Amino acid sequence: MTEPDETPRMEIVRGNPTEEELAALIAVVAEAYSHDTEEAVAEEPRISAWQRTQRGIRRPLRRDIPWGRYSG
Repeated sequence: MTEPDETPRMEIVRGNPTEEELAALIAVVAEAYSHDTEEAVAEEPRISAWQRTQRGIRRPLRRDIPWGRYSG
């Protein structure tokens, strides 16, 4: 499987912008993109000392087996 091209693309579909207008547009979009990527960082969950040492005491109960392992 090939990796998608991560280079941003922009296509002008109407009008005839000047180089200055394109430069201004690219600057605004780049600033917005960098601002969004800085805020998009996921925080790592904090694990307390209690959670770190916590372990299962026993296996979970099996509800599919009747009491006494027999029915009748």
